[in-house]
Amino acid sequence: MTATAAADGPLTPRQAERRRGILRAATALAARGGYEAVQMREVAEGAQVALGTLYRYFPSKVHLLVAVMREQLELLREQVRRHPPTGPDPAARVAEALTAAFRALQREPRLAEAMVRALSFADRSVGSEVDEVAQVTTAIVLAAARLPGPPTAEQQAALRVVGHTWHATLLGWLSGRASLAEVRADLHTAARLLTPAGPGPGTPPAPAELQPVPPPAAGAAPVGG
Repeated sequence: MTATAAADGPLTPRQAERRRGILRAATALAARGGYEAVQMREVAEGAQVALGTLYRYFPSKVHLLVAVMREQLELLREQVRRHPPTGPDPAARVAEALTAAFRALQREPRLAEAMVRALSFADRSVGSEVDEVAQVTTAIVLAAARLPGPPTAEQQAALRVVGHTWHATLLGWLSGRASLAEVRADLHTAARLLTPAGPGPGTPPAPAELQPVPPPAAGAAPVGG
């Protein structure tokens, strides 16, 4: 887990507890007032740490809120582990888990807005934290899918598409451009990539490639003439 204060090694128990306190304070501020409400000085006061200490753990508000997002995703991952989705196939299970996550975010829309805005503002300096968010998202999808074996190369690509779709639909929902029904439909569409359907009995053959129509021979009567 990335932490600026522990660049030279893992966090000590005291440092880990201090970091958790910082994340709790930031989460509470974001849940009450969204992105703008998360001010570093107020986070430091809420966590009862010096402002300089806060900056040693998180160099900016974006670093802090991306870390909050990672923590929230870890909670979702644990929820999926404890209460696995019951859909009949990997695609249905993934869509079920991520739709349930959207419903949970509906209860904390300002927190969701703060996390997604931070993720969209992240530059290269936040690269490792963003990578961690992507890794946890992939882990959630894998836990929900319950694939029969290790993901194939195609499924690994599908996992990335599902992750991108998850974040894009979250942004669309938060901005009011997508309803929960549209979000669910998009997640189902992306999740189906995990279980590509092969041709089965009664499946019509793929249409033949269209060939160019040759021009009429010289002197031929036009069609309909």
